[in-house]
Amino acid sequence: MADTVIGSGIVIDGEISGDAPVVVEGTVKGRIALDAMVNVAEDGVVEADIESAEVEISGSVTGNIAAGDRVEIRPEGRVVGDIRSPRILIADGASFKGHIDMDVE
Repeated sequence: MADTVIGSGIVIDGEISGDAPVVVEGTVKGRIALDAMVNVAEDGVVEADIESAEVEISGSVTGNIAAGDRVEIRPEGRVVGDIRSPRILIADGASFKGHIDMDVE
């Protein structure tokens, strides 16, 4: 299944839901709820709560993240919000402010 790309000039204010992977290169405000991967690209900005199977962050996320499998904040990634996931990777150089809950059943 091909990724859905939200381009760099696009702003979405609302809810994104579905079962296909999404790459955010633009701005999303509201809520993201997917049964697939959410990838916030280096120039991507998310001002929303994210519920997904897997989340990779190279851009900026302000909001809470709940992932069924894993969350990865890459070296250029910035997150302000709480993270709940059984596996969390925070790379050297990444920025994170919030709480982590890995006790997910």
